[in-house]
Amino acid sequence: MLTKTAMRIDAHEQSWPLDKAFRIARGTRNEARVVVVTASDGQHTGRGEAVPSARYGESGASVLAQIESMESAPNLDRQQIQKLLPAGAARNALDCALWDLEAKISGKRAWELANIPMVPEVETSFTISLDTPAAMAAAAKANATALILKLKLGGDDVDLARVEAVRQAAPAARLLIDANESWSPSHYREIVPALKRLGVELIEQPFPADADDVLETLDHPVPVCADESCHTTVDLPRLTNRYEVLNVKLDKTGGLTEALLLTERARESGFKLLVGCMVCTSLGIAPARLLASAADYVDLDGPLLLAGDREHALRYGNGEIDTPSRHLWG
Repeated sequence: MLTKTAMRIDAHEQSWPLDKAFRIARGTRNEARVVVVTASDGQHTGRGEAVPSARYGESGASVLAQIESMESAPNLDRQQIQKLLPAGAARNALDCALWDLEAKISGKRAWELANIPMVPEVETSFTISLDTPAAMAAAAKANATALILKLKLGGDDVDLARVEAVRQAAPAARLLIDANESWSPSHYREIVPALKRLGVELIEQPFPADADDVLETLDHPVPVCADESCHTTVDLPRLTNRYEVLNVKLDKTGGLTEALLLTERARESGFKLLVGCMVCTSLGIAPARLLASAADYVDLDGPLLLAGDREHALRYGNGEIDTPSRHLWG
């Protein structure tokens, strides 16, 4: 195990412009603000990236402060930070940096260290930002090679028209939708039967996380996926009668270490899995890519929304993601 005296930790914020404005029910953004951590033993350096989320009360400053607080912690390793830091962006960036450092020191790939299978290529969905039906249909046509489209919806009376327009523009695409907590129970009852007829496969987080108990009383003709309601293994008992699928994001689990545990326990509890991401660079996606081999749905398109990506970026093509290079991560 690496000790505090053997390791140097550095962290800083970066801004990555988006290719175009990205809108969800909670607001619009034009850049991805990420925190990058490096952990070095003096010979090898590991990197991790995380995205602070205002939805969870995080900012760049708060995440950097949490990471800095770890610099004086004795016997700092992946297991120790599970106890010292809460689940969230700070722990994610540090945890992933330590995984990368361990891979560099050992000469093994991160998936070998984790003892999990790694499929050479996986199919990912492509996210279409919340907009007018015509604009979302145009975005679907512009990304005709995407085999799976994930549509951001807003909880208003235009939602069904948005999905209808995209379905007409992309008749062969598989469709997932994400409401980002914007729906009411009446909206759900009105729209879901039509979504089923349009071939929608998954409805992600229709209700606010603190009001999702209503899912226990509603029909689920389309499987429902927990995102904001699901962070770590602690959440599993509460989700059992509400959701069929769980969205596992490293920024919510607080890194790959807890994400591996969550995916294992979720499977044991009968859930299907979606591996998701924030809008980030390939460095943030690479650790999540390890989870994609055994997921039912993969939504790791964050870098595709950027105007530019890092050196040694993940390769995307025909809706698929390659494995990360050693130069990128793990």
